[in-house]
Amino acid sequence: MQKVKLDRRGAIAAAALVAALGVVTVIAFTSRSRAADDTSITVNVPPAVNDRIYASPTAEGRPIVVIDAGHGGRDPGATSVSGEVHEKDLTLALAQELRDELVKRGRVRVAMSRNDDSYLDLEQRAAVARRLNAAMFVSLHMDSAPNPMARGASIYSLSDVASDAEAARFAAIENEGAMTGEGNGSVEAMLGDLAMQTQMSESADLAARLVNRSAGRFELRPDPHRFAAFHVLRRADTPAVLFEAGYLSNADDELLLRSPQHRAAIVLALAQAIEADIATRSHR
Repeated sequence: MQKVKLDRRGAIAAAALVAALGVVTVIAFTSRSRAADDTSITVNVPPAVNDRIYASPTAEGRPIVVIDAGHGGRDPGATSVSGEVHEKDLTLALAQELRDELVKRGRVRVAMSRNDDSYLDLEQRAAVARRLNAAMFVSLHMDSAPNPMARGASIYSLSDVASDAEAARFAAIENEGAMTGEGNGSVEAMLGDLAMQTQMSESADLAARLVNRSAGRFELRPDPHRFAAFHVLRRADTPAVLFEAGYLSNADDELLLRSPQHRAAIVLALAQAIEADIATRSHR
């Protein structure tokens, strides 16, 4: 009988030991969990692609124009001479104002590469136009130059050869980070080259219309139509231009670009040129 009592005592002691070890294990696991929570990493997930179409009820079936507000998110673009505003904010304001004007006029439908302060790379911007089979792609920017006296708007279209050294420099800056590839000499590549020549020609026509509509309404640079190998224009696969509304490095241009009244003059010229170009090509 004595031996049985000892076994029972041993069993009780063993059970108590197991229970104690369990408590220690739970505490250790909880501590590790808390430590893991304390060292967790937050990953910024890019926003879902939004191919929303903006249009008046009477514009159903009309051609789509993609408006690309340059820069955004972690890419502020040029900083104004006062240091108070960034290019990404003013290009978005101008893009939204142009969208609203085109929707009000009702002759085209509109999509935007971005409608908030988000970052998109060049391929993502151009892909909006390709996905929607857009009839036009207009990228809006504002420049900065070492010369504080440089001012006025300019329009760039696509070309394999730059019109001048400044256009080449600007294209190199805008193309930073873009992945480019060479043709392989196949029939498909040659057909692509022919399509690109057509795209370049139609883009130059659009740029010329923008110059004509803008002249006398706001200041343009000397020889305002320039051209260079802009990746975002090439990849849009549709007539495309890059519109530089002015120089944020110039104090007078900064004041104008921050003015809704001045931007309204730019918007009207852009809207009229866009509609005229779409109408001309639709009747060919």
